[in-house]
Amino acid sequence: MLRLIPKRLHHLALRVAHRLRHHWRQRSGRAGDGVSVIGRDFDGQILLVRHSYGPPGWYFPGGGVGRRESPEDAARRELLEEAGCEIEGLTLVGVIVEELSGAPHRAHIFDGTVNCMPQADGREVVEARFFPTHSLPEPLSPRTRARLDLWRARRF
Repeated sequence: MLRLIPKRLHHLALRVAHRLRHHWRQRSGRAGDGVSVIGRDFDGQILLVRHSYGPPGWYFPGGGVGRRESPEDAARRELLEEAGCEIEGLTLVGVIVEELSGAPHRAHIFDGTVNCMPQADGREVVEARFFPTHSLPEPLSPRTRARLDLWRARRF
């Protein structure tokens, strides 16, 4: 259904929705739970995406956890939606308690192996690529850096 909306209009709608969600979080004081997925290819490179909305930068695929959804299911869904990929060996790395738009937020960080080339949908995600961990693109968002630090600390 969303494919029927022209890309430019879809980008605009995502930017507006992002701002509305930000203001709702500020007023309500609730941000809910979210997930971030650190997907690796067989060479150990990590998957990052750039969104068509929100602050510029590279992020791990992820998003909110639905009402009747486990964090693991949300991680699988978000990776499929944002990069068109499935993940094997999904493992919880840890949970980061942070503030999102002035509201408390719990981010469940997952790790696993992605066995396909990511495909950006050109709407929500404008670019999805694997990068070697020693040569990551800039700008990395501060949240991405925090998740990467947790992943590195738990992994090595």
